[in-house]
Amino acid sequence: MRIRTAITSIAAAAAAVLVLGGCSADPGGSEGDTVTVVYVKTNAFTAMDTLMKTAKKEFEASHDGITVDLEPITASDDDYKTRLQLSLASPDTAPDVFYEDSFSVRSDIEAGYLLDLDDKVGAWKDWEQFDENARTAGEGADGKVYALPLGTDTRVIWYNKDVLSKAGIALPWQPESWDDILAAAAQIKKSQPDAVPFNMYAGTGTGEGTVMQSFYELLYGTGDGTGLYDDESGKWVVGSQGFVDSLTFLQTLYDEGYAVSPDKALDPNVWQSVFGDMFPKATLGATVEGSYTPSFWAEGGDFAWPEYADKMGVALFPTQDGQEPGGVSMSGGWTLAASAQTDVPDLAFEFMTTVVNKKNALWYAVNNSQIAVRKDVAADPEYLEANPFVKAVTDAVSVTHFRPANSDYPQISVAAQEATEAVITGQQSPAEAAAAYDDAVRKIAGDDGVVTG
Repeated sequence: MRIRTAITSIAAAAAAVLVLGGCSADPGGSEGDTVTVVYVKTNAFTAMDTLMKTAKKEFEASHDGITVDLEPITASDDDYKTRLQLSLASPDTAPDVFYEDSFSVRSDIEAGYLLDLDDKVGAWKDWEQFDENARTAGEGADGKVYALPLGTDTRVIWYNKDVLSKAGIALPWQPESWDDILAAAAQIKKSQPDAVPFNMYAGTGTGEGTVMQSFYELLYGTGDGTGLYDDESGKWVVGSQGFVDSLTFLQTLYDEGYAVSPDKALDPNVWQSVFGDMFPKATLGATVEGSYTPSFWAEGGDFAWPEYADKMGVALFPTQDGQEPGGVSMSGGWTLAASAQTDVPDLAFEFMTTVVNKKNALWYAVNNSQIAVRKDVAADPEYLEANPFVKAVTDAVSVTHFRPANSDYPQISVAAQEATEAVITGQQSPAEAAAAYDDAVRKIAGDDGVVTG
């Protein structure tokens, strides 16, 4: 999976706060002002550093006397988030601009860390170029904008053309409903008994991959697409028939032998088998995974497979009964935000817009395998030629959803993962697992924090 956890040293994180710069002088900016910028940098992730250096040069050239102080933090994503959280808590250490995981946006808004950008984006002509769904990554529960999207990812169905062709399934394949998926899986199982027809992650072993690359594709494709959280009321959804239906679909996949065995599904490293062994050896029909999947198979990737471009195809995951909008996807991604404590809010915003202008956004999307969030970048020939699947995975942005990233979400996610595990292992029926999930949500959010779906 592309979602990883790490053990964080709080002591080290606390010490690292000292390297995060403080805020600067006046809102409009004057000679001698400094904009401090914090972002993550690793040996495997240097694109952001290059992007920031480019933006710094461009910004300083157009703002006489203004200095951009870049403060890259060498750390894992989790360590970086911890250090950033500690720095944001104090005006003495909070940077003016920072690299922010979309997952953290809402919780940081609730904590009062992020600058309200709503008026600023309203007056910014480039804002109309940003995909409407991608914009939601930086929105608060109040509907205001607090962060600018840098890039995102999507989830789609990845399928082996040879396996589907051998089963008599016409290509390119695009299932229109869940029943279409089950029908194709049955054909594959009949024609190739040793192949896994359609795998979807389940259980706590694959963690966030279970929900982002499996369960949420189902859940957000049911009913009206509300999913986990009702934005209008600001409450978690319980008593959802869609939740039961989603678990029932997973139960069918596993009970019919269309997915990997339950014990294999609970292995945190099952994804390695999927991409490193099963797809290249044509023993897997299809799975749901992220837009970043080609990076596994590309030259220098974890599972280099030169033939992948010819052997693989992608399809949009369908809604339950083919209802509008016809497909569903899930997205993560990172944003740029400004500290609510910055003394130079106008300069901070101007620097952020420099980072995400078309030229810089195009470079970043191509060189960091990102889904473009600007419509003009998404239509650019250079972007479209970056890899053979870029258009298909980018098109999924129009039907994507983002996790409700508030402080309760991590516990809610675990409860959903536990529900899938209980079902595929036969410990509970879908209805029983859904009821247990509802009870867990009520304990996490309180009776006043839920609404019946």
